Amino acid sequence: MGELVDFFIRSRNFILFVLLEVFCFYFIINTSNYWSVTYFNTSNRYAAQVLAWSNAANEYARLRQVNADLAMENQRLNTQLTQLLQSKPASPREYLADSAFADRFKYTVAKVIDNTTQFANNYITIDKGTDDGIRPGMGVISPTGIVGKVKVCNRHFSVVTSILHSGFLVSSALTKADEIGTARWDGVDPSLIKLNDISLTKTVHKGDSVVTSERNSTFPPGILVGYVRTMGIQPNRVFHDITLNLATNFGSLAFVYVVENRLQAEQEQLEKQVETEK
Repeated sequence: MGELVDFFIRSRNFILFVLLEVFCFYFIINTSNYWSVTYFNTSNRYAAQVLAWSNAANEYARLRQVNADLAMENQRLNTQLTQLLQSKPASPREYLADSAFADRFKYTVAKVIDNTTQFANNYITIDKGTDDGIRPGMGVISPTGIVGKVKVCNRHFSVVTSILHSGFLVSSALTKADEIGTARWDGVDPSLIKLNDISLTKTVHKGDSVVTSERNSTFPPGILVGYVRTMGIQPNRVFHDITLNLATNFGSLAFVYVVENRLQAEQEQLEKQVETEK
């Protein structure tokens, strides 16, 4: 307490000067309309700027929660859309998918922890593992298209084999041509992928969409793979040389959806049994 008193005594002249300045400023503003208006306009402008900065900072801080909320909403919509499509497939009117088939796909939201695109074989790490029901072999998609397949898991994390992997093949359908081929990355550009085995008898146009086909048990059919970028003819072969623009932007991948096919094991077991009996 004594030190505080000593400080005021030592600084009394300066403190008196500041108080007089404040009083002068106060009297000028209250006795002059011009300076009063100028003061309030200036203070309001700076207050508005500070408020704008504060709101911008708050909005930025909330982006993570907003993105998480949007991811959960997309998960719900993906589930509903898949159930609708699977319950009303493009097939004869007499065919009706049972409820177990229509409801076989389940989606789990996961956040991307690590992601590579610069190698010949790329992987993605996500923050969901066996405790969340994730297991190897499950498909992974983004809000815009296909991503990859779960390779290994522990309790809290999983590593996903990216579609940007030299050994990753995806059964894909060229929608307008109604032709099924295989999408495979050539290891060059992370925004492009090749579509193989499309017959030259089929007409292909730039911009045609390519989606996952019905002929796989990992991904729901109709998940976007990409759009036709260029077409050519493979040397000494009867197939188109097609390059796609990938639907998923791997450079900005933040949230993904792990897809569980509840009937996958049953389907694969039956198919394996048939193969062994041949």
